[in-house]
Amino acid sequence: MRMSLAQRVLLTWLFTLLFLIMLVLKLDEKAPWNWFLIFIPVWIFDTILLVMLIVKMAGRCKSGVDPRNGSQNMKKKAWYLIAMLLKLAFCLALCAKLQRFTTMKLAYVFIPLWALLIGGMIELGYNIFYVRRD
Repeated sequence: MRMSLAQRVLLTWLFTLLFLIMLVLKLDEKAPWNWFLIFIPVWIFDTILLVMLIVKMAGRCKSGVDPRNGSQNMKKKAWYLIAMLLKLAFCLALCAKLQRFTTMKLAYVFIPLWALLIGGMIELGYNIFYVRRD
């Protein structure tokens, strides 16, 4: 299943728009919805991305694929998987805090987001300053 760039952009904008509309309705107190319902577009989009990523990673496990080819690509996909799981953990913790299911401090809610941002900065620095020596 291959999506063109235009389709991916349209899908991203659609889910973002739906999430923002639901968020505005909740913040204006027009809709008495649960916070977990507000984040459904985010979770649907993340689920689509996770499934596509896992399918691509699983495709490397089939027979006849040389494990040495594309090991850098697998590391990048593993980082993407970790980043998606950190984002999911942050969204779940945030919804639980906003819905008052937990009495966790707000600083603890943001730990997955901070880990994601630090990992992203390391990845960016690695991509900018890494020089291949052949």
